[in-house]
This record gives sequence, structure tokens and C-alpha cells, in this order.
Amino acid sequence: MTAIVMVHGAFCGGWAFERFGAPFAAAGFEVIAPDLRGHGPGDAAGAVVGVSMSDYAADIAALCNRLESPPVLLGHSMGGLVAQLAARRARIEALVLLAPSPPWGVMASSLEEAATAFGVQIAGLFSSGALEPDRGLMRAYSLDRMPKAEREAAVARLRPESAMAVRETLNWWLDPFMTTSVGPGAIAAPSLVIAGQGDVVHTAATGRATAERIGAAFQAMPGMSHWLVGEPGWETVAETVLRWLADEVSLAA
Repeated sequence: MTAIVMVHGAFCGGWAFERFGAPFAAAGFEVIAPDLRGHGPGDAAGAVVGVSMSDYAADIAALCNRLESPPVLLGHSMGGLVAQLAARRARIEALVLLAPSPPWGVMASSLEEAATAFGVQIAGLFSSGALEPDRGLMRAYSLDRMPKAEREAAVARLRPESAMAVRETLNWWLDPFMTTSVGPGAIAAPSLVIAGQGDVVHTAATGRATAERIGAAFQAMPGMSHWLVGEPGWETVAETVLRWLADEVSLAA
């Protein structure tokens, strides 16, 4: 059985894939949706202090390498950047990125995208190391198409994020270590980037630029925003991924 490792975004946990993983399990995949370091429900708020994107990537790469056979690696939002970094270190069968944070060197493509990034980052300037989620921003931009009850349920589960990881992701041009660089050339595994046409957190144009940077196929989802793993239409996103895996990677799940 082929595994699919699903990597969540900032302030979230493996719970983000509770519904999204179901079609993959039904298709025969072993769905693995870990909590990133410090993001477990029992972890202290300070567990993310000092954690770098390179730490997250190393953890996910190690998980992939422990599996019996190379998995499909899927990441959403900041987890999409973690997945890109891990893909250089791990044996993987394929890489799928949903509304991914772009790697080092790929600029934001709209004023709205830069503004939402700034809104998250400005809080981090005064953070002790564990950045509290801005629930207003999440409601307005990430979870904007979710039904109210589901949106509030997701907001209630948000956790502190590593201020270091957020800075490395959003202010990569200030990072002399180029932590979020994916290195030269295309990623060796077949890769797919999907972005919502209405996403202002990571726009479709930025998704396309990320795809070009890593040599991936690209698809924009009309009418969709940032929460591709749970907002209305998520089933179509899952079907798109499964169809691409069947057509391009020919996995025997």
C-alpha cells in the first residue's frame, strides 16, 4: 500500500486533513497526517519556540524515509513549503502542493498577498518566539469560504506557530542562510501545484511561479480560496490530485 503524507500549514495540525484524507483512504492509500513539531494537541504553547523551517523539513523527510516504500508527499500552505524542502531530502514517489508558500526567491505577486503576509509577520516582530494566530486574518483570508460553524471550529483549534519559521517563510529576503531555498533545478519526483483562483494568501500567480521554480505541473481551481483542504469544493481538489496521480505517476495504491 502506498502512503500519502499530508503536511499541514502554519498554526494548524494534522486535523486539517480530517475530511480531505478520506478520498485517498478510499482509493487505497495509507493516509498519514502528522502534527508538525510542537503542534500536537498536548504540546505546550512554547514548544515551537526556536523551531526552523529546516527542522520541520528534516522531520518530514525522516518520516518519509522510514516508510517501507516512497510515499506521495502532499503539503498545504506553509506545509507546502515544508514539503518542497523535504522533497530534496527524502525518497518520495510524487509531490503535491496545495496553495503552497513559495520558496526562497519567489516573490509575492499581488498587493493583497503582501499585505496578508505583513499582517501575520508584524505580530511576530514582538513575539517571544511563539506567534499567536491572528484569528481575524484566518477568518477573512484563509477560511473565508468556510460555513460559519466549520470556520469557527477550525479557528478554535489553531495553535501558536514558530515566529522563526514564519519569518523564514514570509521574509526570506532577510534570511542570510536562505533557509527556504529549494536549491537549483527541478524536483526529481513528478510534482503538481494547485492554487485557488480566488486565494489572496498565496495567489494563483504565485502558485504558478512556484510550479515553474520546481518544475511542477500547475492547475488553478476556479472559485476557490486558500483552504483547499476543507472549503466548499475540496472534493474536487482531492479528485484532481487522485486523477493526476493515476495519470502521471501510475501508482498502485
